[in-house]
Amino acid sequence: MKIAFSKKDISSTTWFSLEKGIQLFAGVFIVPKIFNTLGTVDIGKLHLVEAILGLFTPVFFLGLAAICIREIVLQPKKSETIIATTFVMRFLTWILLTIGIIGYLLITKNTSLFTLYFVLLFSYLFRLTDIFEFYFLAKKQAKFIFLSKIISLCIVLLLQYYGVKNEKGVTYFAEIIALDFLIQGIIYTIALILNRQFSFKKLSISIPLGKQLLIMGFPLMLSNALVMLYIGIDEMFLKYFYNDHANGIFGSVQYLVIGLSWTLGFAIINALYPSLAESFKSNKEHYYTKMKQLGITMIVLGIGIAIFYTFLGNFILSTYFSDQYQEAKSPLHIFCWAPLFIFMGMLYEKHLLSTNQLQHEVYRFTLGCVTNLILCYILIPLYYLNGAAIAVLLSHFVTNIMYPSLQLFLQKKLTPKFK
Repeated sequence: MKIAFSKKDISSTTWFSLEKGIQLFAGVFIVPKIFNTLGTVDIGKLHLVEAILGLFTPVFFLGLAAICIREIVLQPKKSETIIATTFVMRFLTWILLTIGIIGYLLITKNTSLFTLYFVLLFSYLFRLTDIFEFYFLAKKQAKFIFLSKIISLCIVLLLQYYGVKNEKGVTYFAEIIALDFLIQGIIYTIALILNRQFSFKKLSISIPLGKQLLIMGFPLMLSNALVMLYIGIDEMFLKYFYNDHANGIFGSVQYLVIGLSWTLGFAIINALYPSLAESFKSNKEHYYTKMKQLGITMIVLGIGIAIFYTFLGNFILSTYFSDQYQEAKSPLHIFCWAPLFIFMGMLYEKHLLSTNQLQHEVYRFTLGCVTNLILCYILIPLYYLNGAAIAVLLSHFVTNIMYPSLQLFLQKKLTPKFK
């Protein structure tokens, strides 16, 4: 079968995927050492704070990531205005939410984890510069993303290694998370200054455009909020029924399967989305051919990840993690199939984005959230970590396989294209 994507598409995808691959390779060696240094309790606390702040992530980012990429592809002459308007809206949202969260912690005197909240809130401020990453993706210039993330990764790895050797606390490693985004933002800014296609002089804010972007991004903001909720449900139930130790162990499973592995599929789909958007606008048949080829690729990748952890998961945990994480072996064998379902859901989301049917994102994640809530409540008390793994895996199946299949089946005109 002839590859439907152009050489420029493949080149951009290669750069973006290479960065994720290097990040995966480096993470296998350094991150388990961080898990071992902090222990399950501190890791559990860090993941709990990340999960709680994660509930606000969709409001921080306003659901505009995919929208910005699509609009820059479809309206290249408005690129600078789209970038500037989105940045200002997200910055104002960050100020309001930060004041609200810190105020709540002070009023309720819930200050035991105040430092972690404060540091990670600043990491969200530095993440505002990922808007520049959207520009490079839309323009198929992923080599700049590669350079930014690799330079940042090298600095972060050195600091993490120093922290491991000197047995630094959880706050130190949280500060590195914030520093990582700050470094990337600085490099992105420099790359844009040197980029001939981008002009800082053309940066302008458009209130009408801002309203349009908010309207287009609202369904994604809602769906992303539901995503963060149902991702965090298992951690909240583990904390409620058990303790931070249980959260720390399950955090290692999520790191191996989601933190490392699924980023490869994420990189490929996001790097190729501009090409999908262009084809949907100009040549529908070419669009469906690309969707089919990308879907086959994601199925192969998802099955490959599952097989990898099925046979080598125990070895990885025994070799790179301390004894307190060995309880993760069984849930890892269950949860390792999640990327297969998630990749299909990512591809479905891009199709909904192209066809302006983003309301289905809200519907499917509402269903997934309810499913995960019910299953966690039933299975975690009975089966501990295995229950959490089964609950999240089944919720991913419902969200990313069952709902899209039903929706596409009901749309008879689209069904033949996606069989």
